Amino acid sequence: MAGQQFEKGGVVNYLIDLPIRALMWLFGLLPYRASLSFAGWLMSRVIGPPFGTNSRIRANLEHVWPDMQEADKRRLCRETGENATRLMLESFRVPDFLDHAARAEMQGAGKAALLEALEAGRPVILVSGHFGNYQVLRVLLRLRGYPIAAIYRPMSNAFTNRRYIDNMDRIAAPNHSRGMAGTKALLTHLKNGGAILLLNDQAAGEGKVLRFLGKPALTMTSAAEFALKYDALLFPFYGIRQPNGVDFEVEVEAPVPHSDPETMTQALNDSLEARVLAHPGQWFWMHRRWKGL
Repeated sequence: MAGQQFEKGGVVNYLIDLPIRALMWLFGLLPYRASLSFAGWLMSRVIGPPFGTNSRIRANLEHVWPDMQEADKRRLCRETGENATRLMLESFRVPDFLDHAARAEMQGAGKAALLEALEAGRPVILVSGHFGNYQVLRVLLRLRGYPIAAIYRPMSNAFTNRRYIDNMDRIAAPNHSRGMAGTKALLTHLKNGGAILLLNDQAAGEGKVLRFLGKPALTMTSAAEFALKYDALLFPFYGIRQPNGVDFEVEVEAPVPHSDPETMTQALNDSLEARVLAHPGQWFWMHRRWKGL
């Protein structure tokens, strides 16, 4: 099981966790597709807006697309909230999610090179963003016998965090908690000829100022640095949610050529930008992606 650092228990956190458990129980009573649809509707229209989710989404949309029509802003607020909620619920409805993920078609210009590298035991770094569902590729590769290591940010509530970790390990493993120990374990897996997954679309104070959706954005260059240090192939990939809301296609792009960390990371930003332009409602617009600039 993945590590459980940073979590806090106690009566208060137990009480905070109770409504979360109740919602998961309620959603678990419904058929899978209806469950995800109802959860997405509830969070995007009823629960999320009072907590400021729409205001954060709107702030980002106005930053990058200041001329967007009001109707489009409202639509993207709904679609973003629905996709984020589906992603969360998929991590709790594990058997159903695994069933749909296993049906996903893996395609793209990098598919053959990825499978060849995994078979040869060459280090591989898979990079995506908070887009669609990035866990689908891990499921497909696990079914082929290739464990993809990932790093995660633990939840502070011990009761919620334990379920979250258990479910992550049921979806795909190994998983390592963010921090020095987790990073060391992740890189050991990479150095030994394994594959790791990183998400590269959050603002990072220690990152480089690169471009994303036409605006300067602080971006970590660690994925590219690891690729250069360990001679690893660096693949952008995406688990694209399909119109029915529960199925996926996985697109593995050609590996990013080795050059320097900034150039390679900008290529990752450009790749994700193209996906966001094609499917804007599947990206996590709630992130303060352009903060600090």
